[in-house]
Amino acid sequence: MKVTIVGGAGRVGSNTAFVLQTWGVASDLALIDLSAEGAAGEALDLLHGASFTAPQRWKSSNQYEVAEGSDVVVITAGLRRKPDETRLDLINRNARLFLDILESLRKIPLPAHCSLVVVTNPVDILTQIAYERSGFPPQRVIGLGTVLDTLRFRSLLAEHFQVDARQLGALILGEHGDSMVPIWSTANVNGVPLPSLPGYDQAKVQAIFERASRSGAEVIKLKGGAGYAVGVAIAEVIRAIESDSKSVLPVSTMQTGLYGMKGVCLSIPTVVGRGGAEKQLEMELWPKELSGLRRSADALQEIWDKVRVSTG
Repeated sequence: MKVTIVGGAGRVGSNTAFVLQTWGVASDLALIDLSAEGAAGEALDLLHGASFTAPQRWKSSNQYEVAEGSDVVVITAGLRRKPDETRLDLINRNARLFLDILESLRKIPLPAHCSLVVVTNPVDILTQIAYERSGFPPQRVIGLGTVLDTLRFRSLLAEHFQVDARQLGALILGEHGDSMVPIWSTANVNGVPLPSLPGYDQAKVQAIFERASRSGAEVIKLKGGAGYAVGVAIAEVIRAIESDSKSVLPVSTMQTGLYGMKGVCLSIPTVVGRGGAEKQLEMELWPKELSGLRRSADALQEIWDKVRVSTG
């Protein structure tokens, strides 16, 4: 399997490449970046660790031809979010850059089964642009969505309850941004509902969600930008595609009717495998969760109506 990362010399792209290396995901990896030297340096550094990790082949370039034959293309390239800037504020700065990347990819021979994974923020809006402009089949356009938010949420909850984070089952759905929705109705630790755990306090767990929702800005303030956790989140989506694991992940995809939502890209539970986003799942939600999800769709629709004007 070949994976290409557009923006491979950046913090998110290079961290994703490192996770793919340590997990042994994909046999061929290519890094594309405006900085040819930066991409070459990242590829060389990763190659140096090959004997203790995985037998992978690495390429790098500032030209898109290196992506030819890719099974998955990941777009991480974009302008960095400022500490006081919401993800949606990025749209006017990132949309044009994103369209240029899509145009470059359209000129490269890619297999019909190639999946496009969108990471650049605001990810839901850019996933919708990719859905409309990339030429990829609908099920092959996957936004990272709230996979990262869910990862942060679970990890912070596990830290609070002092349990194995790998057994924490909790979801964040909707927009990867201000209107994201925590799904408390099914939150559990290996089947045990959160309210049954020692130390459960509704105010405290709500505060944990609020911290998870602000974690991107918190990390930006502390170290300039996220890298490790988002790399893990991206690699999990790619691993699901490579292994055809049918993993259920809250990726961002075009909505066509579930929960009464249509015409926007946002995150709901989705089966991810070799076929891309293979099936969207409509789980039972509390009324307040459902209304929150629909509000999230409305918020994104409002932004999208403006984006369509600005991008033509």
